[in-house]
Amino acid sequence: MSQVLVVKAHPFEADQSSTAYVLDAFVKAYQQQNPNDDVTIVNLYHTEIPEVNGALLNAWSALKSGVDFSELDAEQQQAVQLFDQFTANFVNADKVIIANPLWNLNIPSRLKQWFDTITVAGKTFRYTANGPEGLVPEKKILHIQSSGSIFKGQDPATAYINSILGFLGIQNVEHLYIEGKDSVDPESAQQIIQNAQEMAVDIAQRF
Repeated sequence: MSQVLVVKAHPFEADQSSTAYVLDAFVKAYQQQNPNDDVTIVNLYHTEIPEVNGALLNAWSALKSGVDFSELDAEQQQAVQLFDQFTANFVNADKVIIANPLWNLNIPSRLKQWFDTITVAGKTFRYTANGPEGLVPEKKILHIQSSGSIFKGQDPATAYINSILGFLGIQNVEHLYIEGKDSVDPESAQQIIQNAQEMAVDIAQRF
């Protein structure tokens, strides 16, 4: 049985978002194909995401200096616990699906906050004499991304995602793009979405 983590980085549901529509198709097909797998869906717009802010940085600094966790104030304890929970969810997952729109050539800010929680020295990478080394190379990733134009993977968001995952040692990354439905070929929008949905179902059979 695999542990599957689904990270949804879009505020809308399938009736308003092609990202969510294709993601839902994948999840449904995957669960039908793998009924015994444990699938956890995290909607980044329906949950609190820890931000790397002053409280968290001060808490980490205090802990590193030897301060006991119980000595942190309530805000710091909550921040550390929430951050660690997101990290653990990622570390424990065998497969991860990340779904997001391309906004202003980049990922949504909430997805950036999520990536911060999974890029953790000593847990998902480590520093060595030869440079940083990823500690989670065995993970399998599917990235679903929608955009109004066509980039074919040559966009800053994809580059960022590939860079971070590669830094963590992950090479098994597959991308599914929903592109061109707004600015390039709006008349074919429904067909573009339908094609992406069919691709998602196909990937789910072997993911």
